[in-house]
Amino acid sequence: MEPLSWTGLLGPVLNPILLAALAVLALSLIATLILGLLPAPAPVAQADGTLAGRRGPADWSRLVMQGALWAILAIVVIYLGAGIVIPGIENKGIIGAVSSRFLPVWIALIATFALSITFKRRLGLYGKLFDNPIGMAGFGLVMFWIFTALFAGLFDMITTHGALDVASGMKNKAPGTPLNGAEPGDYPYYLLGGDTLARDVFSRMVAGSFVVIRIAPLATLFAFMVGITLGLPAGYVGGRLDTLLSFLANLILAFPVILLFYLLVTPEIVETGIPSYLAVVLFLFPLVFLTVLINARYFTDPRKRTIILASVLIPLGWLYLSLVSDRDTPVNVLPAGLDLFDIPGGILVVFVSVVFVNAPTVFRIVRGLAMDIKTRDYVAAAQTRGEGPWYIMLWEILPNARGPLIVDFCLRIGYTTILLGTLGFFGLGLPPDSPDWGTTINAGRKLLSIYPHAAIVPALALLSLVLGLNLMADGLREESLKD
Repeated sequence: MEPLSWTGLLGPVLNPILLAALAVLALSLIATLILGLLPAPAPVAQADGTLAGRRGPADWSRLVMQGALWAILAIVVIYLGAGIVIPGIENKGIIGAVSSRFLPVWIALIATFALSITFKRRLGLYGKLFDNPIGMAGFGLVMFWIFTALFAGLFDMITTHGALDVASGMKNKAPGTPLNGAEPGDYPYYLLGGDTLARDVFSRMVAGSFVVIRIAPLATLFAFMVGITLGLPAGYVGGRLDTLLSFLANLILAFPVILLFYLLVTPEIVETGIPSYLAVVLFLFPLVFLTVLINARYFTDPRKRTIILASVLIPLGWLYLSLVSDRDTPVNVLPAGLDLFDIPGGILVVFVSVVFVNAPTVFRIVRGLAMDIKTRDYVAAAQTRGEGPWYIMLWEILPNARGPLIVDFCLRIGYTTILLGTLGFFGLGLPPDSPDWGTTINAGRKLLSIYPHAAIVPALALLSLVLGLNLMADGLREESLKD
């Protein structure tokens, strides 16, 4: 079999148009920058005595630039769509074949956008995100990787080969290389080439998304649970409690974040059992948060409160014990028959480290918001009604701080994703054969000048996810300021 071209059958027709659009885009961008330095044309007097502005050369160059951008986007969409409908892998090309593997993701994205736009007026801040083009673009990038992780990790779809499978003769092969000795049922190509161990780069990129999506959002959520549970009373109550908690937070933040992160995941620290003990403490905060939340809400109805607390805390307590219990660590509190699952040691250490590093920053943000919001009139009204402190903190202050916290949550997931990539790049935390993007970039960087595809593919995946999170945070910030 011949190697795949990048664009398949459509290449001879659309590639010249794409190159021309790129050239026009570059020239119009340069022209816009230069012409923008010139003075704007004088307005023209209308028949009714009003003045109307005129388009100058800079305006026309901007219109040309926008047209070139739309043309490029249209051609990219054609390439992606054609890969789904054109039969035969050879006819699709690399771009079309990759697009066809993501078919479940495209369907899920279309359905998500269609439903969200249809009911956006009923979806609060999330619905307002679809009134913001930047937020929509970021949301699309983020959901692309979330759906990719779900379909690849839970349903074993999208990938063409196993993330750890090695094929003879495929070491450092270029994208689109036919698979040597392919048997019936095997995917016949390495779509994005092979790495230094002859593993499929495309499949490792897709499998790596499941590792990142499992750790980054959940670890950030746990960090927010810790920061909210401690930050609210620090900001609302103040006094010695605020002084003590702020001192502890500042003590952790005094260390450089990257250095602290590295120290927590080094083998010497892991062998002491410190990450396991940290997990016992940090994983307890979601239970504490839910307990005080339910107790504050149903304090005047003890019977209902007891039923809800029991139905929530019993299964979550079992889940908590299963999370922290590990036969290979000093924390082994559940027998094998009751332990629901075992988290691989590397993932648990990285997870705990992310929570520990991020929690103090979240604490300071929540504390500052609580100190500001507690002076508002509706908080004074709740105090006048005789509401307890935890009710005011969780049901008056926290809902009114959701805008900044949601924005920071999105940004912090991106920050956590970069931290995970940095750890993997330096070979810390996760196992060396893990398909996470940082480890994959590190494996491919050694031959970057000769075989760049092994490092560039996961680097672009990491870049796109973080970019999407930042764009979505910008969109949410703009919409939250309109409230």
